[in-house]
This record gives sequence, C-alpha cells and structure tokens, in this order.
Amino acid sequence: MQVFIVEDEPLAVKKLVRLLEEIAFDVKVVGTAGSIRASVEWLEANPAPDLIFLDIELSDGQSFEIFQRTRVKSPVIFVTSYDEFALQAFKVNSVDYLLKPVQKEDLANAIAKYRDLKSQYSRDVSPITASIESLLLSLVGGGAEPAAAVGDGPAFAKATAGKEYRTRFLVKHLQKYVTVEVADIAYFWSEGRINFFKTRAGQKHLVEYTMEEIESMLDPKDWFRVSRQFIVSVPSVAEIHPYFNNRLILHLSPKEPEEVTVSRERVSDFKVWLGK
Repeated sequence: MQVFIVEDEPLAVKKLVRLLEEIAFDVKVVGTAGSIRASVEWLEANPAPDLIFLDIELSDGQSFEIFQRTRVKSPVIFVTSYDEFALQAFKVNSVDYLLKPVQKEDLANAIAKYRDLKSQYSRDVSPITASIESLLLSLVGGGAEPAAAVGDGPAFAKATAGKEYRTRFLVKHLQKYVTVEVADIAYFWSEGRINFFKTRAGQKHLVEYTMEEIESMLDPKDWFRVSRQFIVSVPSVAEIHPYFNNRLILHLSPKEPEEVTVSRERVSDFKVWLGK
C-alpha cells in the first residue's frame, strides 16, 4: 500500500510513519509534503498513491486548495487538530478523519475502513474520491453540491436564484456534537486565525472555516461582512453610531467581544443592506 503524507510538522510525520509501520506491514510511504504547493507538485509528478493522509492546516493555507489546483485520484484520510471541523461531512464523504494527536487505534480503524472500501471500488474511478472532491470544492466555494450535515434535511437551503446557503453548522459543545441553526446565530468574528460565532442566546462556538468561506455560505440578504473580522446578521445590529473618517461603529446583540467598525468603503453598501 503506497501512502502519500501531507503534513507540515516533521514530528507529526515521523509519528504517523511509525504508527503505520506498526499497524500495516505492507505500507510504503512514497512521499511527503508540507505545503499546498509541494503537494500539488508531487501529485502531478508521481503516480497516484493508494492513500493520502491530508492535514487540513498547512504552512501556506488550508489543504482544500490542493483539490482546486490539481485532480486528486486517491482516497483521502483527513487529519485535523480541531474536532469541530465539519467532521460528520468528512466521515460521509471521505475514507475517514483522524484527530491530532493521532492515536494508534484510530489509525488502525481508518486503515481497516480503507481496505474494506478498496475491495468494493477500483481506485481510479472510486465514487469516494469523486465525493471528496465535491465536498471540498463546496467548502471552498467551488460551486459543487454541498454535503449533508447531521440531522434531517440538507445542511444547505436553496435560494430563489439557485445558489445554496448553509442552514446550520456542526459544532462541539461540552463532550458532544450539536447542530446550530444559522437562524439562531447572531454574528461571526475572528480572533487571529481562529473564527467563532455567537448565538442569539449568547453561546460562543468555534467554527473551522475561514471568514471568506463563511461569507460564501451565508445568504447576503441576511448577512453582511462589515470588516475583515465580523460578519453580522440584521437582528444582531442593536445600535449604529457615526465614527470619524466616515466610518460607523456598531453595537451588537449579544454584546460583541471587541469594537465593531464598518470600514469607510463598506458603509454605503451596509446602509443599503440594512435598509432593505
């Protein structure tokens, strides 16, 4: 079994290789890469491996971009540090996912699952591979049909123009996973490279998407990105105050974690959006 590992942490690569050698004697690691660019170059220069271990957060961005730059012909096992990262969708549309730090038992189960699936499908035309590409393209705004989330009904709702918008998010709450309806979310915001949303009831949840991805998932008639840090809903805007240099200051409900400023370039569009 030929394996390609995409991981930007050398110690994590060594650990994964060691665990693979302990679990599966027929495993041969044929290549590794630590960035999107290096991964694309390797995939285009080498025969498709039997299996790819794909870390989500890489040094130059999220590995979803690999699927936009080149065709991936191999099944994928995702590796992530954040268990809030749409895991149910990954479990449905890929071989499996592994949560860091990777545990031997979890890895063994993932390999066993891969072997079972391999016996059912030929590698080059695997429906699993096709569904992975569909899922990832939808997550990065590529227009493919989005995957369903946990619960009854689709995770996305169709708008009148045909574009589909997300209706709920899967998040971890305490020791379990829950779905939160978009209608119950007040606003999204970023703190450094980590993004969150706050519900109308005041609950804070981590969401494992970029602000650009979140913005593309939301219906623009109900949501507006007022700055790089904030995407707000109409009901969340409690007060609006003029600010210097033709900007606006917003007070949100529930109370925002930091000052929310509408940039001068977005003030006009914001007023039109809020006044509809």
